[in-house]
Amino acid sequence: MRIHLYSLHGLFRAENLEIGRDADNGGQIAYVMELARALSRRPEVTHVHLFTRRIEDEALSADYANPVEPVNEKLDIRRIGFGGKKYLPKELLWAHLDEFVTNAVTHIKSEKIIPDWIHSHYADAGYVASELSAMLNVPFVHTGHSLGQPKLQKLLAGGMPEAEAMERYR
Repeated sequence: MRIHLYSLHGLFRAENLEIGRDADNGGQIAYVMELARALSRRPEVTHVHLFTRRIEDEALSADYANPVEPVNEKLDIRRIGFGGKKYLPKELLWAHLDEFVTNAVTHIKSEKIIPDWIHSHYADAGYVASELSAMLNVPFVHTGHSLGQPKLQKLLAGGMPEAEAMERYR
């Protein structure tokens, strides 16, 4: 079984994740990498491809510009360019999601890595997965991760002032 994971925002690499660097690099990044590694250890899984955004930004490690990064013999990170080369916060990626879909389909078909299953992470990747699922005739599942209202309510209940929560977590 070939599985594609999609998580478009944040910074993914095989080692030394930049958790906490900004609001887009939190627990979701760690969770998706842990999931990818766990799936790659399953005997029925032939390969896991983690699709994310390719970033060529002198302010960041060159790791994020590498189009394909092997993680282990059954797992790699596939970085697809869209929305320009610079690092962008997730809110600014929405206008470019169709570009990602087009570029991802081209990559998938040219590399002959059509999945048996797609798993998307966060709303932006959910949109992408729904498009890819229809185009490739492949089922998908979605994990929402951060749901803003419940997260905000939890922070406020814990005593964080609303202005601080809005500034820190947008």
